[in-house]
Amino acid sequence: MLELQNICFDVDENSKTKGILKDINLTLDDNRFIVVTGPNGGGKSTLAKIIAGVETPSSGRILWNGEDITRMSVTDRAKSGISYAFQQPVRFKGITVFDLIQLATGKQINVDKACEYLSEVGLCAKDYIRREVNASLSGGELKRIEIATVMARNTPLTIFDEPEAGIDLWSFQNLIQVFEKLHQQNHGTILIISHQERILNIADEIIMIADGQLRDRGPRETMLSKIFGDIDVPEGCGCKFYEKQKN
Repeated sequence: MLELQNICFDVDENSKTKGILKDINLTLDDNRFIVVTGPNGGGKSTLAKIIAGVETPSSGRILWNGEDITRMSVTDRAKSGISYAFQQPVRFKGITVFDLIQLATGKQINVDKACEYLSEVGLCAKDYIRREVNASLSGGELKRIEIATVMARNTPLTIFDEPEAGIDLWSFQNLIQVFEKLHQQNHGTILIISHQERILNIADEIIMIADGQLRDRGPRETMLSKIFGDIDVPEGCGCKFYEKQKN
């Protein structure tokens, strides 16, 4: 279980302090499929980075299975069972796709096993397994390779920051199936930052972040009704994202 207690994240902007996240309190239970959505610039990706350890909160605490990991490095969090897939995947000159997948598993595997992960994300394994993870790969190819490495890690908590970015329409449908299968097989929690309705539609729970604050959360059916205007906007919510979807 992951607990965020009074999480704030501030940045200096034009000699002034700007609050990106403001007093976030959030508990994520085990074995859940959760999507975080909301308007651009609302703090969603920052929240994901803070959970993964890419960023450190200005104040507050993060507990992972009861352990305080607030100041723990991204490497140590990865070792503790938290995986993170970047919105813009990292390139690794000199490292092959096979090397990367084997590193992700944390053990020696053969090429056939690595190819299974690539096939899961819609890549022809023989065309990619020996290629370097460098500028010769497109953004969409890198994204799918990164998802394959996350699948290979098979951790209790997996975070995806806008995984649909750079993915073509055919691959996106395959991506939905990958997420569903990943959730079914590893019984861990998947946390996805996304605006995509098709991703929202497969969530157990949807969390709304806007203006750096937790605005709402609930089961998929309830939240989709709110987001897409089937019921009234909660009074005093102040969330323009709801109003935008209704108009």
